[in-house]
Amino acid sequence: MRNQLKTLIFLSLLTGLLLLFGQLIGGRQGLIIAFIFSLLMNVGSYWFSDKLVLAMYGAKEVAYEDAPFLHQIVEELARNAGIPKPRIYITPQEIPNAFATGRNPQNGVVAVTEGILRLLSPEELKGVLAHEIGHIKNRDILIQTIAATIAGVIMFVANMVKWAAFLGFGGRDEEEGSNPIVALVLAIIAPIAATLIQLAISRSREYLADETGAKLSGNPEYLARALEKLDAYSRGMVARDINPATAHMFIVNPLSGSSLLNLFSTHPPIAERVRRLREMRYV
Repeated sequence: MRNQLKTLIFLSLLTGLLLLFGQLIGGRQGLIIAFIFSLLMNVGSYWFSDKLVLAMYGAKEVAYEDAPFLHQIVEELARNAGIPKPRIYITPQEIPNAFATGRNPQNGVVAVTEGILRLLSPEELKGVLAHEIGHIKNRDILIQTIAATIAGVIMFVANMVKWAAFLGFGGRDEEEGSNPIVALVLAIIAPIAATLIQLAISRSREYLADETGAKLSGNPEYLARALEKLDAYSRGMVARDINPATAHMFIVNPLSGSSLLNLFSTHPPIAERVRRLREMRYV
C-alpha cells in the first residue's frame, strides 16, 4: 500500500510539473504536439515491448518438456497471483538476472538468463520468478509507460524552448503570461526533475514487486537470499551485452557498477531491499 501511494504521488508530481511547465511557457500547441509525439513513441514501445526486448537478448521460449521445474514454479506463482501463466523464456547471457515484460497479464512474459539458472537454488529462483510475476500482476509496464510519456513530453518541450531561446525565437506577449527567462530556466530544470521523478517511480515499483513476490512465494527469505547472491556476483562486473535502455527491467541493475548515486538509479539499494524483505512478518 505504501509503495502504491508513492507511485500515485510521484505520477501526480510528474503531471503537475508538466502542467506548470505548459502554463509558464504559454505554448499549448507545442505541448499538444509533444504529447502526441511522446504518446505514439511510448504506446508503440508498450504494445511491442515483449517482442522488442526478447529479440534484443536472443531469448528463446522454453517448452514444458525442456524445463518442467520452471513451468511448475511459474504455474504455481501465477495461480497464487490470479493471473494467466506467463510465457517463459531463457536468454543466453552468463550474467545472472531476470526480467518480466508484456503489456498486460494476458500477454505476460518472464525471462531468466542461463547464468541465473546455474547460480540460484530452486527456492531462490522461485523468489526471483515471484518478483517478476509481481511486476506483471501490478501492471508495472503500463505504469512505467505512463511515466515515460509524461517525462518525454517535458523533455521534448524543454528542448524546443532551449532551441527557441538559442535561435532568438519564442518571445510571447505579456498577455499570454509567458516569461522567456523563467521559461528558459524551467526548460533546464524540468527535464532533470522529470528524470528524477521517473527513476523514483521505478524504484517504488521494485519495492512493490519485492513485496508482492514475497507474498506469492510464501517466504520473503527466498528473494532476500537471491538478491544477496545476485548482488555479490555482479559486484564489480561490467555487463557489456546489456542495453542501458532496458536496465530498469531487470531484477537487479545490470549496470550498477556505473551508478554514482542511488538518486539516479533505476533500482533501490540491494541492502535496503533485503532489509525490508526480512522485516516482513507474513508468509
